[in-house]
Amino acid sequence: MHSRDAVFLEDLCPKLRNRRWRQSIHRHTNHCCIYCGKPSESIDHVFPLSRGGMSVTENCVPACLSCNGLKSDDNVFDWYRRQRFYDPRRAMAIRAWIDSDLRLAIRLLEWAQPKQIQSSSSLLHGESESKSEDKKDWGLRTA
Repeated sequence: MHSRDAVFLEDLCPKLRNRRWRQSIHRHTNHCCIYCGKPSESIDHVFPLSRGGMSVTENCVPACLSCNGLKSDDNVFDWYRRQRFYDPRRAMAIRAWIDSDLRLAIRLLEWAQPKQIQSSSSLLHGESESKSEDKKDWGLRTA
């Protein structure tokens, strides 16, 4: 049997596929808003649907309800520069996300908020959380 002959649960239930896709977007940033760093509760379209944006990973970022509502259908970079929580590292992360470079985006978010994103980054790089913890302990030990 070939994989193309198989029927997958996601094919039978598109809502499940959509839910898993949304969860994976939140997991990339460890459930943190890409704009301000607070817990993310929604998905924001960087380029709004009303202006021709699409619902693809490169255009959808995790956001808190506050940032998602405040941004509305504004240009993301114009809106973000006006915010008091503006961080150029996060702006670069948003640009990397749009350009489909999720690894760079996550590294920039680690730089902006290292404690919250670190576990997500190690999982993206294929390490288990215990291995990344072991590496941290190794670096802290002195002779």
